[in-house]
Amino acid sequence: MATPTGKPQSFLQNLMQNGCDAISMNKTLNINKNMKDPRFPELTQRQINTLKKYGSIDNHNEDTRVFTSGDLQYDFFVILNGEVSIEDPSNDNKVIVKHGKNEFSGDSGMLSNRGAQFHAVAKVGTSLLRINPKKLKEAIAEHSDISDVLLNAFLLRQETVLNEYTGGIRLVGSGNSKETYEIRDFMDKNHIWYNFLDVDVSNEAQALLENFNITEEELPILINSDSKVCQNPSLDELARYAGVLMDFEDKVFDLLVIGAGPAGLAASVYAASEGLSVVTIDSKAPGGQAGKSSKIENYLGFPTGISGSDLANRAYVQAQKFGCNISIPHEAESLEHTGEHFILCATNGKTIKTKAIMAATGANYQKLPIDNIEKYEGSGVYYSATGMNASDCKDEEVGVVGGGNSAGQAALFLADHAKTVYVILRGGDLGAKMSDYLVQRIEAAPNIEVLLHTEVVELNGEHHLESLVLETKEGERSEKEITNLFTFIGAKPCTDWLGDLIATDEKGFICTGPGIAEKDLYKCDIFKKRKPQSMETSIPGFFAVGDVRKGSVKRVASAVGEGSMAVSQVHQFLGELNIRSTVIV
Repeated sequence: MATPTGKPQSFLQNLMQNGCDAISMNKTLNINKNMKDPRFPELTQRQINTLKKYGSIDNHNEDTRVFTSGDLQYDFFVILNGEVSIEDPSNDNKVIVKHGKNEFSGDSGMLSNRGAQFHAVAKVGTSLLRINPKKLKEAIAEHSDISDVLLNAFLLRQETVLNEYTGGIRLVGSGNSKETYEIRDFMDKNHIWYNFLDVDVSNEAQALLENFNITEEELPILINSDSKVCQNPSLDELARYAGVLMDFEDKVFDLLVIGAGPAGLAASVYAASEGLSVVTIDSKAPGGQAGKSSKIENYLGFPTGISGSDLANRAYVQAQKFGCNISIPHEAESLEHTGEHFILCATNGKTIKTKAIMAATGANYQKLPIDNIEKYEGSGVYYSATGMNASDCKDEEVGVVGGGNSAGQAALFLADHAKTVYVILRGGDLGAKMSDYLVQRIEAAPNIEVLLHTEVVELNGEHHLESLVLETKEGERSEKEITNLFTFIGAKPCTDWLGDLIATDEKGFICTGPGIAEKDLYKCDIFKKRKPQSMETSIPGFFAVGDVRKGSVKRVASAVGEGSMAVSQVHQFLGELNIRSTVIV
């Protein structure tokens, strides 16, 4: 992140170090450490002795900063004696927590390339066991008892920082800006810690722009903990700074998974856990369409429900636990099959070589057929309903277009905040595609109104959506002052990057299994001996799972099942190439 030439930093530094009212430092992380707090467990002496095999011991005769906010690939520390204080650089180095003997530093970002969120200072007289991230992953993979303690604490610490503490990267922009919304959406869905300053409502944000001599046309801007500013950043720049975007070794991997939705993440977990070298990429964030669900209540094992974002984040961490390399945003641009392996070219210029490939790119919701809809995307029209949208919908009238489970979950979530939620459905039966438990809750909700045989035909507003026009099948029109519209209609498969490499149906969904027409099969020895496996496409070693596959069931559980099942078929293919594979137990 570059600092603009000639623009003073003193104002920002004063904000960050003296009170911090302008950057909403209105929360503090009140950590009451005790023996029962699962965020700060103590390792047993046996566990510490095991970990000593993976690292080295450092002794500190003076106060020493052992990692700095923003550091990528920073080390993990177990406190053998003494104390390590975790300090917030954006709040006058306020001490967040102190780790004592037998405790450890770190959070779930250590399993990827994410930057450190705080400073860590080893106090005088402290002895530390230092383990680099690569060795830490080895220890987690090889020792389940250590893995359980560390990963549970890591996830809880991440949740605490994201939900209970204001700080991280500062984003300054307009709440009505499509560019600002895209950055906020990316950071939310990738669990990147940040603080948003809306210039439309924040006097402090306006003062910040004046002191930096930055105009609103130059927004949005990002400000890191070192007071450095990046103007109008791309998602690639943001992802690389945050450590979400990774670089890979220049080698031929066993498996490349394209798409980190439920199917892709399941494949990543199973393939990596069975010893395959795996790379997983996604153009946006873990979770796919399921990641946009505010609450999934019919997924096995979660009787009280779980948000799609939380489910995806846990799977994301789980895959990395087994050594899977996950990079975001990497968007597939083109694919070549050499006959021996596949070569994928991504939009950011990265090339990845792999023996087997799995398409789990899912499907995107289509846009409403309204000429000016792009004007309101990110400023009144949205394709997911998350916590970021909740405050904007408070006491407002909002609309949800669609009749599937995602639309139903969004309606119920928004009903907790909005004055009225209108579920707008072109058909005449809410239960045609929606699970019954959602239908019952929608019908019982006092502030949800279902509009059947109705379509949105017009959007109005100068800068932000202010109202829309509805039309019934009888041709009657009415205008409603709906300021936030969430649309979940007409899933279109994400297969443009494939060209005509493999067989698809007329809608673009990928064909798999023995039912592929003989004329569409790749001419090779493998298909002379057998038909394609159930998840295999018209090219051996190329698999498709989840919503992108023709005939798939559009449910999270089935996507997870397809992703995990396809890994056994990957093993069979690799075995046919006489490549050593791990025996599935």
